[in-house]
Amino acid sequence: MDAFSPTPPAWTQTAIHAYRFCCPRCQASASKAQQVWMNRRSPVMGEDFRRKWQEFYQCECEQSWWAWSSDRPPSELTKPDE
Repeated sequence: MDAFSPTPPAWTQTAIHAYRFCCPRCQASASKAQQVWMNRRSPVMGEDFRRKWQEFYQCECEQSWWAWSSDRPPSELTKPDE
């Protein structure tokens, strides 16, 4: 499965909006997702005039959820600003 495919996978149809960037059922992080799909065909303009996309995740617990790309927390793999 391609996370950037233009066609959404069937499991995204039942996804619910997660207001915290984790599974709303079991609170697992997005990095624990079994499948990921990003809706890059329909960007939305935020208040700061930056584009954001819907990111869809299918969790280990089988809950499908989505959140805005702008709500994703910073990666722990990046260096902090100095």
